[in-house]
Amino acid sequence: MAYRHIPAMLNEAIQSLNCRPGKTYTDCTLGGSGHAKAICERILPDGLFIGIDQDIDAIINAQKALQSYSSNIRLFHGNFINLPQYLAQLKIDAVDGILLDLGLSLHQLENSGRGFSFNKDEPLDMRMDNQSATTADDLVNNLAEEELRKVFKDYGEERWSRQIARKIVKNRAQKKIQTSKELAQIVRKAIPRRAPSERRIHPATRVFMALRIAVNKELEVLNAFMAGVADWLNPGGRLCVLSFHSLEDRIVKQHIKAMEKGCICPPKLPECACGKKSVMRSLTKKVLRPGDKEIAVNPMARSTRLRAAEKI
Repeated sequence: MAYRHIPAMLNEAIQSLNCRPGKTYTDCTLGGSGHAKAICERILPDGLFIGIDQDIDAIINAQKALQSYSSNIRLFHGNFINLPQYLAQLKIDAVDGILLDLGLSLHQLENSGRGFSFNKDEPLDMRMDNQSATTADDLVNNLAEEELRKVFKDYGEERWSRQIARKIVKNRAQKKIQTSKELAQIVRKAIPRRAPSERRIHPATRVFMALRIAVNKELEVLNAFMAGVADWLNPGGRLCVLSFHSLEDRIVKQHIKAMEKGCICPPKLPECACGKKSVMRSLTKKVLRPGDKEIAVNPMARSTRLRAAEKI
């Protein structure tokens, strides 16, 4: 089955990365390889492309989609937090560009069979890497009510987190919750029928997002990656991050701001004592969003937020 996905903000991402022949670029989240193909086209004839994805389906797809660039690519199945180890394997100290596309692919929603979509009746899995230990089933059926509430509140910013957690615990006491469709129906029943959120989006949207984030430890991984990303870029190297909700974007924004500022001493201190220097400069003082034309063609791109920075 073909791996279906349309890359979000393709032109803006490629422009932000400043892709040039002979340079080395890393796509840390291959997905459908749309961004990857555009990068490869621009780094020929002797550039190097490093592709990473924790979803084995994306790696298999990339091997086919990027076959014509086989001598210029190196692919790794794993989490992008492992980028330093992959660079070490290639005997590379740093790269000229790093891309992070943090969204779900259309393939994962439609064809992965892992319960990412509340419109499907699939096992409650939600693992990006099917070798990971924890599944959404584990969380939904084993976490205490208060722990579930916290997941939905902290990772989904769900207004009705308490009511939803209570409903889940009540239902699973009668019968284990096994599929995405079952869970979506329980969430729908837990939310007041006339709640404003139900008129705008599917009532299970935030719960599914929260569970996916928790299962894959997405925010913890992103936070750790952003803390070290400057070390893996050459001077003049670019970082481009596509995020899809406020929690991700906040982490990216705060790290870029901190790397740009450098010194963390109190303002009243007469001179710097911490020794921290500015290592990055922001290229997007204001977050970039997709245009109406792109959203019309690719509705999944509507929530995309792009931020970019350059190593000093």
